[in-house]
Amino acid sequence: MNTHRLTLPASADDIARIQAGDLVYLTGDIVVTIGLPTHQRMIDYAREGKPLPVDVHGGAFLHLSSYNRESDTPSGYEALYMNPTTSTRYDALMPPLIRAYGLRIVGGKGGLGEESVQAMRETGCIYLSFLGGGCTLLARAIQEVVSVHWEDYISQFRLVTLRVKDLGPATVGIDAHGNSLYRQLRENVQQRLPGILEELDRHRADSTH
Repeated sequence: MNTHRLTLPASADDIARIQAGDLVYLTGDIVVTIGLPTHQRMIDYAREGKPLPVDVHGGAFLHLSSYNRESDTPSGYEALYMNPTTSTRYDALMPPLIRAYGLRIVGGKGGLGEESVQAMRETGCIYLSFLGGGCTLLARAIQEVVSVHWEDYISQFRLVTLRVKDLGPATVGIDAHGNSLYRQLRENVQQRLPGILEELDRHRADSTH
């Protein structure tokens, strides 16, 4: 296991060197949202050839919830917290989104399915798994709110750009070569399950005698 400190935007070479199971810290600008309609609007923009209000091409797009209240900062907002949400909620939307914007880094918690993994292989993208419930730790990395777009949504659904320093640690759950810790875990469980069931059957049989 290696540790990588990435300055964003990360290069294709930076991403290619990273392997599933490695640790990553991010410094630079990230785009965050947890809104399902936000994802769909991004896909619709790509299909219609409309530019997004913020450039995410080759960038870091993360399933991190943030509440940003109005303030006298240059962006007009300050971030109060940041916390990961479950990426599997967006699994059907992530492949077209990853391909349309050539994303290099996605993340949240819970991982993504095989169609998303294939899209990530095509674009050279990694998935970062952030600590669930690690709100306090993650929020320390926030330097400032760079911009807030699509304010017709609630705060957590808006398209928010945050400037962070040493955001992490995040575990590489899926690397750009298609290696997935989530797939490995599923396969391991499937291999062990028959033996576990047999042992349970033996214990039930013994308890009846």
